[in-house]
Amino acid sequence: MVATVTVKALPPHTPKAGATKEHPVGSPPTSFRNPWPSNGKGNSLLSAFQMRFGSNPERKFVPVPQGPNGSRSDELVKVRKPDWGVNNKNRLRATWIGHASFLVEMPAVPGAERGIRILCDPVFSDRTSPVHFMGPKRYSPTPATLDELPDVDIICISHDHYDHLDIASVQHIYNKRKGNVHFIAGLNNKPWFMQNLGCGADEVTDADWWESFEITTAELGSVKITCCPTQHFSGRAPLNMGHTLWCSWAFEAGGKKLYFSGDTAYQAVDTPSPCPAFEQIGEVLGPFDLAMLPIGLMTPQSFMGGVHATPEQSIHIHKEIKSKLSIGMHYGTVRGGLSGQYEDVRDPPRRWRAAAEKEGLWCGGGIEGEGSAINTAKEGVGLCDIGETVAV
Repeated sequence: MVATVTVKALPPHTPKAGATKEHPVGSPPTSFRNPWPSNGKGNSLLSAFQMRFGSNPERKFVPVPQGPNGSRSDELVKVRKPDWGVNNKNRLRATWIGHASFLVEMPAVPGAERGIRILCDPVFSDRTSPVHFMGPKRYSPTPATLDELPDVDIICISHDHYDHLDIASVQHIYNKRKGNVHFIAGLNNKPWFMQNLGCGADEVTDADWWESFEITTAELGSVKITCCPTQHFSGRAPLNMGHTLWCSWAFEAGGKKLYFSGDTAYQAVDTPSPCPAFEQIGEVLGPFDLAMLPIGLMTPQSFMGGVHATPEQSIHIHKEIKSKLSIGMHYGTVRGGLSGQYEDVRDPPRRWRAAAEKEGLWCGGGIEGEGSAINTAKEGVGLCDIGETVAV
């Protein structure tokens, strides 16, 4: 089936409270910044180096647990062969590929054999690094190979860090789907795709916060995609830090809405108030039927609080964006270059469950689900296995 992709810009959204254009630097923008006090003072590369390699009282290195004879431990996130939810084509579906990678399929329009597929932050490589021989390495495999991945119509990138934008993965998909796949990312990302993948300008959309687009395929219908603010940063090398925009994304089709946070913080330590973007997203675009929110690689919070949310903070995000059901992500797959020295890989799902139970929001599932899948009939938050499809 040929699915030629077309893109139409829609009127941008304007939040009622605190709408800002303070994130670009320059006109046209040459870099970007977080415009809120919740970001804190930020951290330098030198301070990051000192936290990683120096002596620090917060350091608590715990190895990734192993099972007998080096087998995969039962304490780690389960990995299953995906079925991509093929029997639920009329529902909104999200299949976790690991870390922040999800294959999203919108509900199928009448007469279509499937819905539009959106691949979020695809990373299939073993390492999240500019080189293949060093850097953070997966301890959880992907549930399928790139060749086993169903045809994708849209690839959506939250930001350009190596654990969210993997050149080998996007190149493979582009080579297979050239002419039938469209990339969408934050401002100033288009040149990277054109230079590194050989894309045409009409095959990539780079968006500013609150801009919306209708992306249509010839036989599968259309999806509305909105670029949303988030508190993070970008850069694939020390000399291009902040040159491209970091985003979260909202998708809407078939009467269903999904929110994908990408990487985000909520409130850095010792700052007066949380990031206001999530309440704005809830007011302008919510409520959402399903959301994917980060819960890991957040330790030590004294250092990471400006860029990564804790599980407890993501409970606040869940409520502020007005999500009916949220899945924890950004854990269980690869250790961060810094957080790996401080964070037990089992902590994020445990803390996510504990925080949810305190709020009466726990829906089960995943490694903390005691063998049961997430309860999609209940509103709240939960987990899923790598390779599992959540349908709502």
